[in-house]
Amino acid sequence: MIRRYVGFLKNSGISPYIWTILSILPFYFILQASSTLQIAAGILLTLVFFVIYRIAFIAKGWSIYVWTSILIVLSLTALYVFSYIYFAFFLAYLIGNIRNRTAFLVLYYIHLIGTSISINYNIILQENFFLKQLPFVVIVWISIILLPFTIRNRKEMGQLEEKLEDANKRIAELVKLEERQRIARDLHDTLGQKLSLIGLKSDLARRLITKNPEQARNELKDVQQTARTALNEVRKMVSSMRGIRLKDELVRVEELLEAAQIQLNGVEELRLTNVSLLTENILSMCLKEAVTNIVKHSGATQCWISIEQTWKEIIIEVRDNGIFKGTAESLSQGHGLVGMKERLEFVNGSLELLADNGTTLILRVPNDVKQTD
Repeated sequence: MIRRYVGFLKNSGISPYIWTILSILPFYFILQASSTLQIAAGILLTLVFFVIYRIAFIAKGWSIYVWTSILIVLSLTALYVFSYIYFAFFLAYLIGNIRNRTAFLVLYYIHLIGTSISINYNIILQENFFLKQLPFVVIVWISIILLPFTIRNRKEMGQLEEKLEDANKRIAELVKLEERQRIARDLHDTLGQKLSLIGLKSDLARRLITKNPEQARNELKDVQQTARTALNEVRKMVSSMRGIRLKDELVRVEELLEAAQIQLNGVEELRLTNVSLLTENILSMCLKEAVTNIVKHSGATQCWISIEQTWKEIIIEVRDNGIFKGTAESLSQGHGLVGMKERLEFVNGSLELLADNGTTLILRVPNDVKQTD
């Protein structure tokens, strides 16, 4: 228990010490009172304040607003009778933690206006004990203006970060689900048909082996060839499932363009920072698809590829000098661009197609907020 408390103090900085001082300090002001009755009333007032403060912090629903209103009255009483303004710190912190925006604003302005009136009242009375601590009073007054909004904004930021983290997890789950469905489709379309064919031809060869051995041998050759084809397709599927880094894909793209006798320009040393494997894999697949389109459909002799990372996003531009017949809208419906758009949507990316003096494809993907590797 002691170790946990010491660890809490280390992680919280000086904040616990400040709150401790503010909790003890009212007794100093109370003991300055002229009569024993006032001192007893002040001690009782302080104890009641902290008890209600604790209740208000654990309260839920409408009761928290009632307890906070009582605390404001007690704070103003301590300020008026004992010139003790520092309860306002506690109230500013409590009000900043109220979730309901309307209740927050109502209690905030009641506290601010009430405290401001009490401060001015003490200044007008020329209360010497109050005037001696005037610099601290000004600091407290500024704090009750700024502290509630600071705490509220910090809590809202924390809630937004939690929602963003949940959204990233949901996106990752959707990506996994889509990948499973794709694998299931590929297995059904490739292996399913070929294994059925192998089964049928094997059964046919078994029946023909005594009646027509030559035809049985031909059927077995077909079985062998079909099995080899299925094995190659499985290898391709496994290869496509592995994560592909953009740097490795650029090497393959360069080889593909060289084989197609298309000159590659604009590619320099790739430098990407804080990019997850998921994002790079999607960008690699989109880049491969874009270059494949150039090789198959554009009739281009040159290709320009640029990859840029800003503080906000990663931008890949693929441009060629091929001849394009039609409109950008008609092109965007074919050549695998629909699949590229769907992949980019998983990482909140976008695709832009320009058809002017060739074809330009611009891929944009925001920088990763949180790594998922």
